[in-house]
Amino acid sequence: MLTGMVDVHGTPPVDPSRAAYVYMQVADHIAARIAAGELRLGARLPGERDLAEEYGVAIGTARRAIQELRDRGLLVTLPAKGTFVTEQSPRRGA
Repeated sequence: MLTGMVDVHGTPPVDPSRAAYVYMQVADHIAARIAAGELRLGARLPGERDLAEEYGVAIGTARRAIQELRDRGLLVTLPAKGTFVTEQSPRRGA
């Protein structure tokens, strides 16, 4: 399960007033957690409904964020099994 829905500055990862799509904010937050090693290779993400609830977004927004991360090659969704981290994003400077 994803926990700690605030960044190091104590602000939530999703801010609808920011000039960025909310689904991209969710996707970027999950990608950052993968890059930080918080979500490891093979880790199973919560279902879309649970993810939407945890981030305080609509289920369609969560679904689009997951699709964005699949497009980036960070996640894979297996029908009737779930969505899993497929690879670690490259660390900058490595």
